[in-house]
Amino acid sequence: MNGVHDMGGMDGFGKVEPEPNEPMFHAEWESRVLAMVRAMGAAGAFNIDTSRFYREMIPPEVYLSSSYYKKWLLGLENNLVKSGFITGDEIAAGHATVAPKPLKRGNFTADSVERVLTRGSFTRPAPSPAAFKIGDRVRMKNIHPATHTRLPRYVRGHVGVIERLHGAHVYPDTAAHDQGENPQWLYTVVFDGAELWGPDGDPTLKVSVEAFEPYLDPA
Repeated sequence: MNGVHDMGGMDGFGKVEPEPNEPMFHAEWESRVLAMVRAMGAAGAFNIDTSRFYREMIPPEVYLSSSYYKKWLLGLENNLVKSGFITGDEIAAGHATVAPKPLKRGNFTADSVERVLTRGSFTRPAPSPAAFKIGDRVRMKNIHPATHTRLPRYVRGHVGVIERLHGAHVYPDTAAHDQGENPQWLYTVVFDGAELWGPDGDPTLKVSVEAFEPYLDPA
């Protein structure tokens, strides 16, 4: 979707100022939010792409004024309400008021922690031979879905060159909406700065984007 989260190539937000010696968390509640997101995902309430989509749907004025983990919290709340695991009244009350909806993989327990901290693989068997090879010129499709996509706006319609094939992976555009894993080939596509930014672009700049096969057309 074309939300404010897709900020690549946008101007006017000021310089990124890294925080010296930045801690992992700035407050205890942030660590609790991360734990809740990981626990609910591990228990089968949602997958990583669904989780991202609900953060993308945060209203722009709220998104831009919220910290990183505040976005995670708001996305988690909306996700769980929409999925029927909690209600808005329960969020306001701070505790459950009705019997919980069963989780796909059962309750999260202490024995689940080690499994959850090990990142899973999204590689899948390829459904068909790759349509492109290293060195092929491809044009990114000019698509504007209202749903989740991993294709950045700033490369849509532009021409790049295939640099690497990564095999087939779970396709986020369908996985985010319970439409199946639908494995697709994943490529690294390299763009010249001038191709993306025009005459004002740095001609020495190269930008690499990982793009799924449905995003690509031959150029």
